[in-house]
Amino acid sequence: MSAIALVATVMLAGCGYNTIQRYDEQAAQAQHDIEVQLQRRSDLIGNLVNTVKGQANQELAVFTDVARARAGLDSAIQTHDAEKMANANVALSAQVAILNRSVTEAYPQLKSDQAFLRLQDELSGTENRIAVARSDYNGAVEQYNAYIRQFPQVLTAKVVGAKSRTYFTATGAAQEAPKVEFSKPGT
Repeated sequence: MSAIALVATVMLAGCGYNTIQRYDEQAAQAQHDIEVQLQRRSDLIGNLVNTVKGQANQELAVFTDVARARAGLDSAIQTHDAEKMANANVALSAQVAILNRSVTEAYPQLKSDQAFLRLQDELSGTENRIAVARSDYNGAVEQYNAYIRQFPQVLTAKVVGAKSRTYFTATGAAQEAPKVEFSKPGT
């Protein structure tokens, strides 16, 4: 009986089950890190919009588009789907770029507003954190996906139902740069 237990232990140790679990957890944690940074960004953008609204009430269309894109990001974060989060992140980035350009061109006094500048700095720092978290996540996904495709781990992966994870990348239309148009009809 002890010989069977020894053989079973050796076989289980060599099948990669524990490593699959460890790599899957690393990828899950890296995805959670992205979600945290995206949520931070969403919160900061809400504060940025509120700061700008005090200075620029007539820019309702810009604020509406930013709010819609922010809600899309919040919704995508709740799905825990890397592709949806990546696409929503790109959409929000596009709207924030439009907001920044339109507001700083139309309201140059905001450039010196301390609250606005502080929020812009925080938002920039958060963008960097998102880039790092995205890179960490994609690295963890690459390690996990490569591992579950190797022999003999591929057998263990099939038995335990381990599936490839999705990379955090935007797809299709989300990768297109937004068109910025500041001309107003009738002016």
